[in-house]
Amino acid sequence: MIEILNIPNYYSSYYLYGFFKNFRVRFINEKEFQKFHNKPVLIFRWNTKMGVIDNDDPQQVNEELYKLADIYFATNKLLENDSYQRHKVVALYPHYPINCLSAYLQIFKLNWFKYVNLKAVLQQINTLRQRPLYRNFNFRENHGNFVFFASRLWKKESETNLIRAKFIRACKENEKIDFEGGFMARSDGETYDYEGELSSKYYGPKKFSKLSAMSLFSLNNPAVCGAVSWRLAEYFNKGILVLAYPFKIELPTIPEHEKEIYYVSDTKDFPALIDKALKDPAWRNLLAKQGKTYFDKYCTPSAQINYILQNMNNLQQNS
Repeated sequence: MIEILNIPNYYSSYYLYGFFKNFRVRFINEKEFQKFHNKPVLIFRWNTKMGVIDNDDPQQVNEELYKLADIYFATNKLLENDSYQRHKVVALYPHYPINCLSAYLQIFKLNWFKYVNLKAVLQQINTLRQRPLYRNFNFRENHGNFVFFASRLWKKESETNLIRAKFIRACKENEKIDFEGGFMARSDGETYDYEGELSSKYYGPKKFSKLSAMSLFSLNNPAVCGAVSWRLAEYFNKGILVLAYPFKIELPTIPEHEKEIYYVSDTKDFPALIDKALKDPAWRNLLAKQGKTYFDKYCTPSAQINYILQNMNNLQQNS
């Protein structure tokens, strides 16, 4: 039995779904955890041990939860942040938000509306419904010349914006590529001088998911505060070749260069890499297939929950 101790927001939907699909789950409302309702953390108890799954943008661990938890799992365990370099902090594999509205309704029932204000609940329901349902895709080789890449323009992440802009430019400048995407317009109208890389379209999560599955390759680079982008796990699941900048976070098992992923050291390499991906489909599809194997081994909801509970079990055996 897994006891869920708070009502998390959609950031934790992947893990909530994993628990729900693999174990008996029940919600236990305890007063000390009510302040964490609708937050990007999932607090749970298993065999008397308490675990925390922190899915927030990486700045530091939540000190209150760190003290209470027997083990503290972090989606974004920053390599150069001392807050994450403590013995109870354990890194997680890549994941992404999914539509698991049915799990929320069956686990939390009317408690969702009782302990979270109605406006926030409706916002979460709307957000969950916009996400695609979880599906473990069968690998298939992509052919043709279509490349899709869409991204937000971040206010404080200038390095992230620049890397993505240069990738967009390299795709647009390659005459052999049928490119779709670009930076999606900000609500405040700010372009940060990237007018040439802006898209006239908005891509919601379901559209993003559909077009991503058709793309020959795509880019993953550190997101907000150095976090791993949600798109990474989606790309691996869909069998897409991932070009990536080195991670700023710890992963339990790092995808290997030129095996499951291709690490880029400089944006100047984009044109040559794009040409190689177009001209060498055997190379492209091999990396894409092995990236999918990485996802199937480590990143499915079931695999992640097994990994979490194995760590919990090791903790119990050593206590």
